[in-house]
Amino acid sequence: MISSRRVFCLVIDSLGVGALPDADSFGDTGTHTLDHLVNAAGGLDAPHLKALGLGAIEGVESVPSVAPATGAFGRMAEVSPGKDTPTGHWEMMGCPLDEAFPLFPNGFDGELLERIAQAAEIPGWIGNHTASGTEVIERYGEEHRTSGRPILYTSGDSVFQIAAHTEHFGLKRLYGVCKVARGILDEINVGRVIARPFEGQLGSYRRTYDRKDWSVPPPRETTLDRLVAAGVEVVGVGKIEDLFNGRGLTRAVHTEGNEHGMQVTLDLARDLRAGLVFVNLVDFDSLYGHRRDPVGYRGALESFDVELGQLLGALRRDDLVFLTADHGNDPTFAKGTDHTREYVPVLMAGPGVQGGVDLGTRASFADLGATIEEAFGLRPAAPGVSFLQEALK
Repeated sequence: MISSRRVFCLVIDSLGVGALPDADSFGDTGTHTLDHLVNAAGGLDAPHLKALGLGAIEGVESVPSVAPATGAFGRMAEVSPGKDTPTGHWEMMGCPLDEAFPLFPNGFDGELLERIAQAAEIPGWIGNHTASGTEVIERYGEEHRTSGRPILYTSGDSVFQIAAHTEHFGLKRLYGVCKVARGILDEINVGRVIARPFEGQLGSYRRTYDRKDWSVPPPRETTLDRLVAAGVEVVGVGKIEDLFNGRGLTRAVHTEGNEHGMQVTLDLARDLRAGLVFVNLVDFDSLYGHRRDPVGYRGALESFDVELGQLLGALRRDDLVFLTADHGNDPTFAKGTDHTREYVPVLMAGPGVQGGVDLGTRASFADLGATIEEAFGLRPAAPGVSFLQEALK
């Protein structure tokens, strides 16, 4: 029988809690997003996260452990061969990858780019190398405005990112170029095509929240697909719809940053009768991890903690809240500005959750999806292993 409860799953995008055993093969030895940002920023004032057990997670040393914790706590290891956003989200929803997406550290093939340019009816490209998004718009913004050529760049993820000025190039036109690119790039299985619109003038260019991702679809059925098939309402908040290519959702709400994402979540906590609310809070990653800003990251966590307190106060008797992350992005790591290969936290809260339960180190992010499936009365699908019964009173 399908449960009529409500489940809120919030992804604190990039909040890793220590390097995975294979981090050296990704060039990420010694990373620890949470510990390093807290130490660099001089502490963390986040009473709700601390109370739930953030500081009690194995390997976390920067946050004091509060006993007894009010939630269940642990960490999850990633089995998929990657450290990018879709890979992390898909694995936590029961769909780990067997093969990594291709990467393009030297840029994209010239003939391929010419095909896309001709099909999209643009005069060519600027850039075509690995770079920071804020760096490329400052470096190439004026050339882009005068030439009409969009700015192309990639990163340590499998991404084809296109930056263009909303006034001089046009947002609708940028989206059109991305759609054309997505169709052609399917041939080489690029993970995501990302529109990166920006506005302003030289010296004050700024990216807007009109970013949009075109992802390849998950290769197999996910927790979200199974829930929808069973009649459960599934609401994606933030970039969830983009990451799952529109699959496994009954409703989607795109947001403009963390604050907006949490406001939408709080509105749903007030109005939603039953179902899953799956939220991505992207600012932690895009504004603070990639920009190597530990102080800003700390401030974002503290602001989120206030809103988390509001969500916890709005829970009904059977409601559950899960907090996790999709990868790391250590803002103190000196090597580049890319994601880092780390464990991610898992915190579980709600009136029916037994406080102080140590969930240990889960073998896969997929354990989260399995737990959510069981919470709604489904038989959890492999490969995830549910921890629901461990955590409930």
